[in-house]
Amino acid sequence: MRQTLVRVVGGVVMSALAFGGATACKSDSGSDSAAGGDCGYKIAFFGALSGGNAQLGINIRDGAKLAVDQYNEKNKDCAVTLVEKDSAGSPDQAPPLAQSLIQDTKILGVVGPAFSGESKVADPILSEAGVVIITPSATNPALATNGWKTFHRGLGNDASQGPAAAAYIKNEFKATKAFVIDDASEYGKGLSDQVKSTLGSLVVGSAVVKEQQTDFSAVVQQIKSVQADAVFFGGYVREAAPFLKQLRESGSQAKFIAGDGVKEEVLVTGAGAANAEGAILTCPCMPGEKAKGTFAADYQKATGRAPNTYSAESFDAANILLNGIKAGNTTREKLNDFVNKYEGEGVTTNFKFQPNGELDPKSVQIWAYKVQGGKIVADKEIEQG
Repeated sequence: MRQTLVRVVGGVVMSALAFGGATACKSDSGSDSAAGGDCGYKIAFFGALSGGNAQLGINIRDGAKLAVDQYNEKNKDCAVTLVEKDSAGSPDQAPPLAQSLIQDTKILGVVGPAFSGESKVADPILSEAGVVIITPSATNPALATNGWKTFHRGLGNDASQGPAAAAYIKNEFKATKAFVIDDASEYGKGLSDQVKSTLGSLVVGSAVVKEQQTDFSAVVQQIKSVQADAVFFGGYVREAAPFLKQLRESGSQAKFIAGDGVKEEVLVTGAGAANAEGAILTCPCMPGEKAKGTFAADYQKATGRAPNTYSAESFDAANILLNGIKAGNTTREKLNDFVNKYEGEGVTTNFKFQPNGELDPKSVQIWAYKVQGGKIVADKEIEQG
């Protein structure tokens, strides 16, 4: 059956606007806590703020921070604090961070974890403690299959993104020989497996690279030996940038496409603008400039930068948690129940979660972005066939 990934059009900014300023924050007992000023409630950002893939985490942190700052401006008698947990994108660092997070009982929910690898090891800890999880960026489909009671994903997963990337390779590149690379991470391998499965016999070769690898000459030679006319890279920008540089310097003109983990300006600076020109990057995220309401302008004013990958999705995730707190759901259990039942329109899409925490498929969108003139710009929304 033909599936079209729908982008919701129109509407208003998430229902935080409807809640804003309407009532005072309620304590667990339901009494008015306005007299106390700061209610003491917290939500957390969990993701990379340092390391080779930090920019993705910074985008997400800044989206959540904007939501919290706007909420607090309207609710000065009951401010919510954003706690930042820097994982450096490392699964090894994630468990102790999750443990430290659950020990602070005022932390009711998490925007994140940002990456699939850290999510795999942190989410069971958070879920066991009843902490609400809304990831705006971790896309491995397996995360929703573990029975974690508090897991929610505020965007499409790689079971949507992978086939969309494959559709672009077939329908837009018109490729006849595709080479697929992954970095062996939970995210990269999962996404590449989806692409390979969808492309089938179009795949003429594959390879696995390692984290922090810098020499890709052997992989480049493989690509040239099978005369691939398209290369898919499943992984993160830290490895993708030098790989693309070396691919182009070898003389290969194979068209390059990668997933959302590569959708960062570091690809252009790391590979070189000429080498990156024409690269396609898929993402289950909408262009920040197309977000509803005043989000793009507000983000620009707050950070001095245009919104980038997952900034708007993070803003939506944080606002769902804030809406729940505003409505008086100030225990972890109550907030999780609120998110489970939540229905509302954000700046990116309409939110309604399925029992496994996945976003309603009708709200999923996959976009292609293109490197053009040294910048990453929106290309088109991808329809899957």
